[in-house]
Amino acid sequence: MNPIVEIQELTKIYEGKQRVVALDGVDLAVKPGELFGLLGPNGAGKTTTISIATTRALPTMGSVCIAGVDAVAHPALARRSIGVVPQYNTLDRSLTVYENLFYHCAYFGMSRSESIRRTRELLRQFYLEERAKSYPNQLSGGLQQRVQIARAIAHKPAILFLDEPSAGLDPQSRLAMWEAIRNLRQEGITVLLTTHYMEEADALCERIAIIDRGRVLALGSPLKLKQTFGVFTFFQLTVREGEDLELLGKKIAALPGIESVEVSGFGVRAFAQSANGLLPAIVEAAQGFNLRDISVNEPSLESVFIKLTGRDLRE
Repeated sequence: MNPIVEIQELTKIYEGKQRVVALDGVDLAVKPGELFGLLGPNGAGKTTTISIATTRALPTMGSVCIAGVDAVAHPALARRSIGVVPQYNTLDRSLTVYENLFYHCAYFGMSRSESIRRTRELLRQFYLEERAKSYPNQLSGGLQQRVQIARAIAHKPAILFLDEPSAGLDPQSRLAMWEAIRNLRQEGITVLLTTHYMEEADALCERIAIIDRGRVLALGSPLKLKQTFGVFTFFQLTVREGEDLELLGKKIAALPGIESVEVSGFGVRAFAQSANGLLPAIVEAAQGFNLRDISVNEPSLESVFIKLTGRDLRE
């Protein structure tokens, strides 16, 4: 089965006083019907990848094919297969919810009767019928995001790009939005989303590409990534400034069951196969080091990221 999105050697360089390499040879292939995630911290290159794939920006080098169409050479043709929900709200605030959907349908060449039918269909699908006459500024952030998703799929695209769809949403709205995304697959729509929320990627995506500093560091299902990179439970110890972190690290590394230790900032990370019975031993080893905080982190996508880069995914 041919990929619906195929990205090869994608590179984006911004020249200027300071040369910035936003993307450095990104390769990705998204299967039809897949829910695929790009996971990484702010500034990793996720939005740049989406911008080029949706024809809003040009690459320095490399290629992007959308449903078999070269998106760089034939952007207008590629856009017919694309739905986009950008990171920021782009609803027309002078139009009602109904009008935002209706005119989008008309823009893509539907007749008046087709536009009315599709608009009503979308209002039902996204539970927006009672808000059809409301204006965007009268809606909560979660409802506005649902309208944006509804508008983006009005012309029944082959693939929907979602750039940080949970940004700024409260937990309840985020869960409702996740459900709406899952339901899109019933229409045969492929979804590619970017996020820096580990739990979002873990809950939604069949496969994930972890990206940082413009490069894909790892690719696979959430479970495969955790297994492949030997993600461990890790203990995070934070101490006051001036403490001898190297000595603390050596003491903890000597404990039975500790696989490895990393020293960074004002703390120490200790990795282990299991947390069972280790916490008391670690606390005892840290006696005399003015310990401020200690936390236990179970295996997660963030653990994978930290293992690959040595830094926090939320940075």
